[in-house]
Amino acid sequence: MSAAAILAGALLLDAALGEPRWLWDRVMHPAVLMGRAVELADSRLNTGDNRTLRGGVAMAALGVVAVFLGAVLSVGGWPVEMILAAVLISQRSLVDHVRAVAQALRISVGDARIAVSRIVGRDTAEMDAPSIARAAIESAAENLSDGVIAPAFWFLVGGLPGLLLYKITNTADSMIGYRTDRHRDFGWAAARFDDLLNLIPARLTAVLVAAVHGRWRDLPAIAEDARLHRSPNAGWPEAAMARALGVALSGPRAYDGRLRDYPFVNETGEKRIGANSVDAACKALWRGWGAALGLVVLGGVLFA
Repeated sequence: MSAAAILAGALLLDAALGEPRWLWDRVMHPAVLMGRAVELADSRLNTGDNRTLRGGVAMAALGVVAVFLGAVLSVGGWPVEMILAAVLISQRSLVDHVRAVAQALRISVGDARIAVSRIVGRDTAEMDAPSIARAAIESAAENLSDGVIAPAFWFLVGGLPGLLLYKITNTADSMIGYRTDRHRDFGWAAARFDDLLNLIPARLTAVLVAAVHGRWRDLPAIAEDARLHRSPNAGWPEAAMARALGVALSGPRAYDGRLRDYPFVNETGEKRIGANSVDAACKALWRGWGAALGLVVLGGVLFA
């Protein structure tokens, strides 16, 4: 079975089943295993001098192990590859988490703060309703790229080894790729490698979101907005989502009690947004997913 056919099956399997609690309450999720591997590397190697070098060695070792495991698991054939790809692609769970924020916003700001705190890393205690909605939509856009399009892309490029290499890198970046005193040096390699692996998927995600919303003419503006973002990649899907929904995203927010005066993306878009805009983002996620699935199927037919 071709990689495209396996990936199409994985995308459909994930969309249908998501993250079944009955299973992951009994068996450790592969992402949790990856997180523990990163924690082990951090606790053992992030000490003393030469932390940048140590972080590079840790990232290289994690990557080699991921590629090796992917190659070994691929021996199980297409059923194993399809199931693992479905487990490591997170479209359904992403939509569920973002939709939960919209549902909570309709109850109270307090409930919404709790819901959005599960999907963002910023301070949520003082957020008002528009800030919560923006945070949820930004997370939706960024995770469409990181959690769906990028894993699919790297599976097509490198099979299960490529997918596992991407996932361990993305996991490491989310855990140690921060400019904190502890991780500024040690997490440098993880952050830079994650930037590299997301270079194409982030831009592809922006094109898909723009295309399914008839926003082709906005691509130059999306590219300009993306350059305002603090991340070299996250700004692309975020800018595309902002234009697709007609809202302003990013802007000032607080991390660890410190206000960061980030510029708005699509600054002229609507800023007083709420649950309806978050619902619209969920629909955009499915439209982007559908476009990606269509491309995979088309590619499989053309290159069979």
